[in-house]
Amino acid sequence: MTDTQTLTIAQQLGTRALSWLHTSYQGSYGKFADNSVINLSEPDDIYKPLCEVAMASSLVLRDGVAGPHDIHAARDLLTTAWGQLREGDMLYERQLRYVTITDPLETYAHFARLGHRHAALEELLESLSRLRAVHAVEIQGSRHLAVANARRIIGLSHRPDWAALAARTWLGALPEPWTVSWSTAYQVTHTVFHLTDWGARPQDLPEPMRDYLHDWLPVWLDIWLEIGEWDLVGELLIVDSCIGEPITGRTGWEALASVQRADGLVPRDNEPIEDDEELAIRAHEHTAVVAVVASTVALSRALGGADGAETADIAAA
Repeated sequence: MTDTQTLTIAQQLGTRALSWLHTSYQGSYGKFADNSVINLSEPDDIYKPLCEVAMASSLVLRDGVAGPHDIHAARDLLTTAWGQLREGDMLYERQLRYVTITDPLETYAHFARLGHRHAALEELLESLSRLRAVHAVEIQGSRHLAVANARRIIGLSHRPDWAALAARTWLGALPEPWTVSWSTAYQVTHTVFHLTDWGARPQDLPEPMRDYLHDWLPVWLDIWLEIGEWDLVGELLIVDSCIGEPITGRTGWEALASVQRADGLVPRDNEPIEDDEELAIRAHEHTAVVAVVASTVALSRALGGADGAETADIAAA
């Protein structure tokens, strides 16, 4: 059981990060130009961050453990993102033009779980799932899990072999722990996120993977704490909450809280923070998203968060 002080630190960290994101998106940041086209030659500028904010907001609303102010901010962010994506039309057009990409599906799942549905996109996704070309695309093992989990959330027809998908990941091989790198550590985190649906299904993590993470997650966390890779530290803390009983203790939470600015920004790493406000948002938006998710999942698992279906009804009200 996570101790009360750690949960307090986690709650404050997430609330401040969510407030910073909400303030950022109330301004000019995160807005598509009127002439934006669906090929999105620079997806990291607006599209990808907007999708990430939608994901974090949907989890705040799904788990239902945040206070009223945070619930309002999350609902507002989700509505803003849905509007910027033209209530799903942009996702539909992007998927229609680029049939083998997965980001429209993965993004749509976070809206669909909260009641924002797009019938034409769902019909398209069902149709495309029958194409050999779609299943033949060579992507990372953790990305296959992301697709499977997104289809599960939306309620699309799918019969994935979860055990086989898990075994094809870096984590599934139970590799020598000293071979972990920055990139494979991120693959580990996303493997856990999608297998457990962001902590809602900890029992779905195969036991050998859980045992392996119990042994090595604290070691890996210490490494990236020492380096000051705060974004990855946050993702590892999410993993800690997703695998069942947390095992890494308070140190990671205290470290993240200590580097968070008063306005809620959580730095990506130990590099100086940009003076320009928009550049700072672009550089550190992802870490704020990670902080919100880490806080939400930790509190939800400790406090027994609301059922996803119930939370969706509440959020849509």
